[in-house]
Amino acid sequence: MLLLIAPAVTAQTAPWRSLTPDASLSGWRVTGGTASYRLENGEVVGRSVLRTPNSWLVSEEIFGDFILEFEAKTDPKLNSGVMIRGQSRPDYRNGVVHGYQLEIDPSRRGWSGGLYDEQRRQWLYTLGRNEAARQAFRSGDWNSYRVEAIDNRIRTFVNGVPAADLIDDMDARGFIAFQVHSVPDDPAMQGLEARFRNVRILTSGLARYASSATPAIEQQSYLVNRLTDAERASGWTLLWDGKTTRGWRGAKLDTFPPKGWSISDGMLTVEASAGYESRNGGDIITIREFSDFELSVDFRLTPGANSGIKYFVDPNLLKGEGSAIGLEYQLLDDERHPDAKMGRDGNRTLGSLYDLITAKNLSDPDSSGKRFNPPGEWNRATLIVRGAKVEHWLNGFKVVEYERGSPEFRALVAQSKYKDWPRFGEWEKGPILLQDHGDKVDFRSIKLRELR
Repeated sequence: MLLLIAPAVTAQTAPWRSLTPDASLSGWRVTGGTASYRLENGEVVGRSVLRTPNSWLVSEEIFGDFILEFEAKTDPKLNSGVMIRGQSRPDYRNGVVHGYQLEIDPSRRGWSGGLYDEQRRQWLYTLGRNEAARQAFRSGDWNSYRVEAIDNRIRTFVNGVPAADLIDDMDARGFIAFQVHSVPDDPAMQGLEARFRNVRILTSGLARYASSATPAIEQQSYLVNRLTDAERASGWTLLWDGKTTRGWRGAKLDTFPPKGWSISDGMLTVEASAGYESRNGGDIITIREFSDFELSVDFRLTPGANSGIKYFVDPNLLKGEGSAIGLEYQLLDDERHPDAKMGRDGNRTLGSLYDLITAKNLSDPDSSGKRFNPPGEWNRATLIVRGAKVEHWLNGFKVVEYERGSPEFRALVAQSKYKDWPRFGEWEKGPILLQDHGDKVDFRSIKLRELR
């Protein structure tokens, strides 16, 4: 059932203020690229220009908490967006515009209303798991958008349909800006238009005019080692409390490893030991076992690092040296670690089902490339297990899907390094494992909910 969310009080009663620029664009400035902007019949019109980066029409006024509404129409070949709480500082990449952007995406991917962290962390809230919002967008036509940025929560709506629900505390204030995206160096891409109209904003009485709860979509939180009320209500729990070793032990120990792992500044870190697999502290596993679940782990690689998140692990199978046996979501610096070129067809690269299925971008029909942040920056791994069906997600993009125990799965196992382990990957339940592969990797915000 499609759930439309109405504001708590009718829009007509709210003290809206028009934010549409006047003909002189007074109070606004163009920055970034050299796309042109003009006012035409009450519409802000931006036109693409070849060989220039993203262009922005930026408000001089700074906003904190607000509710913003506008309509937009873009050429079906032109990506666009609206920056909210936008940033531009000389000390960050020479003043490049960066921060939260409501996406306007006319491509086949159709992620209009998603939230992208421009020139910083990339996607924060994709529509990979929100088909209703994807279908709400009308390519080549006018679409209405609503953004509610209140405290550390940002919610977006496309034509009245909830699109994104984000919790993040990176930026509390900033400008609003209209984007004309850079385009390929092709004459056919010159002069494509992005149009915006009926732009209005509320900055007072927001609790009264904010939309009601949005139970129809998932909330994505980037609070470190903390759960939101909505996450708790939907069954999420922290697998790691951010401070202690409670709930974890060594995969081949009765207690937590006395060396090889450290806890500092809200991070659980496997220490470097010259790249040797499980020879320092060794792998760690949860004391509890799980069957149907959704797991979310934020991880940060160091250059050349190798690690993994394993599930349906049997820690009793391999008693000697080496990592415990189980299905593995591979964590790897693909550019620097030789394992990326081993195995078959890239099935040991980041996000892959290690040695079995190669990670690919399954969320974007026009791109097979994975979206990930480089070593030294944080990424988010998500695992979804419902019975035999398993999905790997990386930063909001689905990268692997398969069915445990299927003929296809068993054929892959038969030609892998796991072929000698009976019923590998088909065990009913098992603990979650973080791998010690001898390289430094940081983990945080490790959370799980059981799916029943």
